[in-house]
Amino acid sequence: MAVHIDFGFSDFNPQGLINYLEKEGFPYHLEKVESLQGEKWENINCFWWSKNRRRALFEIASKHGFNKIAFGHHLDDIVETILLNQFYRGEIGAMKPKQELFEGRVTIIRPLAYERETMMQQLAEKLGLATIGGQSKCANDETSHRMVIKKMLREFEKENPQVIKNIFRSLQNVRTDYLLEPSQPEIPS
Repeated sequence: MAVHIDFGFSDFNPQGLINYLEKEGFPYHLEKVESLQGEKWENINCFWWSKNRRRALFEIASKHGFNKIAFGHHLDDIVETILLNQFYRGEIGAMKPKQELFEGRVTIIRPLAYERETMMQQLAEKLGLATIGGQSKCANDETSHRMVIKKMLREFEKENPQVIKNIFRSLQNVRTDYLLEPSQPEIPS
C-alpha cells in the first residue's frame, strides 16, 4: 500500500498523487498528521519534519499489520548521509538497503539504494510525476546540511565523475586496520 503523510502544508495538494495512484490501480492511504500544526513552516527543521513523518509511517505499519516499509532513498541519499554523519556527528554510518527495527517487528527496505538520483528524476518525468516530488518537503531543505553536502558532491563530481559511487562503495571496502580504536583519547576542540 502506498502511503503519503500529509502535514497539511499549503505547498502540497495530494490530488496529483491520488490521481496517479488511482489511474495505476495502486492501493493507497493518505494520513493527515497534525503533529506539526501550529508550527511555522519555515521554523521546522528537516530532522524534526523527517522524524515526525517516520513516526507516522511506523504507526500506520503497526495499525495495518505491515512488517515492511519501503523508502525511496537512492544512492545519492545514502552517500549524502555518510558525509552528514562524518561532518556533523563525528561518526561513520549510513542508511542500509535493508534494516530491521524494533527487534525485527519492522524491516525498512530501500529498493532504490543502488540507483542514482538522476535516474529517479528521469523516471518521475517519464511517468508525469516530476512536479509531485518537489512539493511537500522540508521548509529549510534548500539551506539544510544535506543540501550543502549535495552541492559539494556535485562540484566534486565535475572533477571526478566516480566520486559518489566511490563513497558508496567505501562502505563495503572498510580497511579496519587503518581506523582508530574507539578507546583512543578524544581530539581537543
